[in-house]
Amino acid sequence: MRKIGVLTSGGDAPGMNAAVMSIAKSAAMYGMPLVGIKRGYNGLLRKSTSIYDDLQELYLDTVLDIADQPGTYLRTARCTEFMDPKWREVAAQTLRSMEIDGLVVIGGDGSFQGARHLCELGIPCIGIPGTIDNDLAYTEMTLGYETAVNICTEAVRAIRATSRSHDRPHIVECMGRHCGDIALKTATATGAEILLVPEVRWRVEDVAARLNKQLLKGNTRTTIVISEGCWESMEPFDMYGFLTSHGKQCFEGEPMSAMRLASIMKRMCGMVEVRSTVVGYTQRGALPCAKDSGFAFEAGNLAVRLLRDGVSNQVIGVKQGQVFYMPIDDALKVEKHFRRDLYELVNSL
Repeated sequence: MRKIGVLTSGGDAPGMNAAVMSIAKSAAMYGMPLVGIKRGYNGLLRKSTSIYDDLQELYLDTVLDIADQPGTYLRTARCTEFMDPKWREVAAQTLRSMEIDGLVVIGGDGSFQGARHLCELGIPCIGIPGTIDNDLAYTEMTLGYETAVNICTEAVRAIRATSRSHDRPHIVECMGRHCGDIALKTATATGAEILLVPEVRWRVEDVAARLNKQLLKGNTRTTIVISEGCWESMEPFDMYGFLTSHGKQCFEGEPMSAMRLASIMKRMCGMVEVRSTVVGYTQRGALPCAKDSGFAFEAGNLAVRLLRDGVSNQVIGVKQGQVFYMPIDDALKVEKHFRRDLYELVNSL
């Protein structure tokens, strides 16, 4: 290996910068120059007017101070063009022309798919899982997941203080489009009484019944934790008809949301005030916790060592607390298993 590259792709996640810093330190130790590709795979397609807006040499004095910064120093973006084989060929040619012999890809499922395609074109790649959703089944944790859970947990605890003071149930929405792990762990960590996730079908009427049960027990500060993608598993419900018939303005075609669900719960549960909060980007833009930073450091070093030793087409993960690696193809075939037992425990009491 004469020179290696690194990019961050997909949604930004706490710990991405820590991984880039570790890669830079390891590359320097092994005497390999490092090039940062900006805005994910877009940088390899040379979409900017200047090469300096797409590619940047990374030196230790450049990246040593970014490890504890949120976001991603290299920027990130989706790249739909990379689904087209002709654009993947352009990316491979960019790497060859820059004499970059290996690439570290930090991202999620789509980013790993791109790395696999580059491997097929003769570009050695190693993947590091960077996604707060924790939706890669082959690994116990992904960069940013633990930090996102910590942020949501602190949010619920802070919100509950006001919920308790005003006797108001509250809906807290966590990130997770197709994976409810953040919401599940937040609910179990905070003792939330109701949980909604994409993996389990649910009915609005059942949520109202569970909330009414809590209110009858005197729990007027019930916490409902939901995943942002829970609406895809919701049974059909006429939100427009229900809200307008109960005196709440609503427009046909509006999507269900945490705020709308709170309005529905209010009207289904004796007009008790129900409020909502969307935790949102604060989960992504937070400083990485020690666990995420530690994993980033180990993963970055392992990625560089694998490329140095001629190992390619692998992704790094955590199994039984230990950092390991396995082929990309095998990793992407592993099926995700949701902890239904914990979900039922949250919703059963």
